[in-house]
Amino acid sequence: MNRSKHLFRADVDRPDPQRRSRLRSGSRFISCPGEWKYDRRVRNGRILLTVVVTLALAATALAQYGGPRGPFHEYPNIPYDGRFTFVRIRYQTAPGGHWYGGWPAWGHGYPLSEQNLMNIMREVTYLAPHVEEVNALAFDDPALFRYPIAYVIEPDWWSMTENEAVAMRTYMQKGGFIIVDDFKPMRRRFPGSGSYDDRLGVTYGSGWSVLETYMKRVMPDARFYDLDATHPIFHSFFEIDDLDVVPQIFSIGGRPVFRGLFEDNDPSKRLQMVVNYNTDVSQFWEWSSFGLRPVSETNEAYKIGVNYVIYGLSH
Repeated sequence: MNRSKHLFRADVDRPDPQRRSRLRSGSRFISCPGEWKYDRRVRNGRILLTVVVTLALAATALAQYGGPRGPFHEYPNIPYDGRFTFVRIRYQTAPGGHWYGGWPAWGHGYPLSEQNLMNIMREVTYLAPHVEEVNALAFDDPALFRYPIAYVIEPDWWSMTENEAVAMRTYMQKGGFIIVDDFKPMRRRFPGSGSYDDRLGVTYGSGWSVLETYMKRVMPDARFYDLDATHPIFHSFFEIDDLDVVPQIFSIGGRPVFRGLFEDNDPSKRLQMVVNYNTDVSQFWEWSSFGLRPVSETNEAYKIGVNYVIYGLSH
């Protein structure tokens, strides 16, 4: 019978007449026929293995929150070359909007989220986009007008300037398509009263009202419409017939809400902006590198992203 180095079963299972006396000998773990031998090195080894596994899991989790990434780092933009390049909007982050490791709200998931999405675009379409290279531009940067799609994340932490408001309006009027993602209703509330944020006079990070207020500066007559699965954006590449399949990332619950801003406030015309509210679709793109969410949910999030890009390029 094979024996392990530290823990093994005795070959002979016959009763040992000296077993009782051996147990009185003072040794805590004693080997005799029919007994298990315990080596303290086994316990220490198991503890070490547990620690290693725990640290590995912690490193994976911290990777989502800036730990191993270190301080936030913005990567150099690449010059325009005619190939599709994912553009994330860089904005002045409002007070309280810097997270783990000093990461600004606009950089949540950057650049991994869009790199993963572009990798999917390369696999399922003929777009042949830049995958590793991601550009971060402000709305009032003239270079933005070379790119047809702009992505904005956590807009309720955006301290919008007047120049950005004007440039954003011009961008949409000239045919630019904007994707807004990752924000939700205010969370810190006292029972039977207003929100914690309101009572402290905090307006940033407070959900829909911030974006709606900003859009009144961008387009005073702008009106948002709720979108359902019949809109062409949900059929531009993948057929998404039920928006209930779109995953919910936030622990506060509720269903994701999709809203749109249309040219001339006419839902029959071009969609200029699509908004993912009460969800964070791009976090599924980011987390797909680590397997932190089910494949089924991640697939639906990728379908949404692919459809947005195709719609923005074709309308």
